[in-house]
Amino acid sequence: MSVAVIIVAIAVFCFAGIFWVKRTKNNRQLEGHSISAEELHSSIGSGRKVLIFDVRQPLDILAYPELIPGAQRVPPEEVLQKPSIIPKDRDVVVYCTCPGEKTSRTVLRRALAVGLTRVRFLRGGLAGWKGMGFPVEPYSGTLAFSPAMTVPRAR
Repeated sequence: MSVAVIIVAIAVFCFAGIFWVKRTKNNRQLEGHSISAEELHSSIGSGRKVLIFDVRQPLDILAYPELIPGAQRVPPEEVLQKPSIIPKDRDVVVYCTCPGEKTSRTVLRRALAVGLTRVRFLRGGLAGWKGMGFPVEPYSGTLAFSPAMTVPRAR
């Protein structure tokens, strides 16, 4: 009986180790597709053409009704369902609200999966941008709420 418990424990430990290694590797790969608030601000200031997509959830926008100047509001589920709305020939930065960048990382994963390589996510999201004292502008658009408004879990 104790041998079976040891075998099960070893199997669980190996599975957890493989999962951790895969997740760590995936996160490191995504970090290569990130941009800091300072880098984005510098790019904007230099006149470089960068499309900025605000992919925050509607409740986040209600809580913080502001955008990075020049950003376009794009619902995350729209980008996840139709990643072709991201142009292939332009530099694109996506951001969300939380410092953990959950939604923007999910959008980035989807974009990379369909071969869009010029997409990056803003490290620290809107909070990181505002934390650096960079400007924001009021959001004046409308929001649509849907009962199926979920972002798929990161793999």
